[in-house]
Amino acid sequence: MPFSLPLAAAIFLTVWFTILFAVLPFGIRSQQESGDFPAGTDPGAPVAPRILAKVIWTTLISAVVFAGIAAFAAYMR
Repeated sequence: MPFSLPLAAAIFLTVWFTILFAVLPFGIRSQQESGDFPAGTDPGAPVAPRILAKVIWTTLISAVVFAGIAAFAAYMR
């Protein structure tokens, strides 16, 4: 492994959070778009955010990106 364990964890977490913020808006429908929102709530609030699915996808994509970064770092040695 081209990184120490703490450095690898820091890189993975940085990649993970970056990809999470890119994945969060996928498939979101607001209450206003669906036409069904209770009074007193924000019409822009998501109807079904599916956070668990997005966390799983984020982890899978992050693992692939991190593997690419690690392979690049090992190749550049």
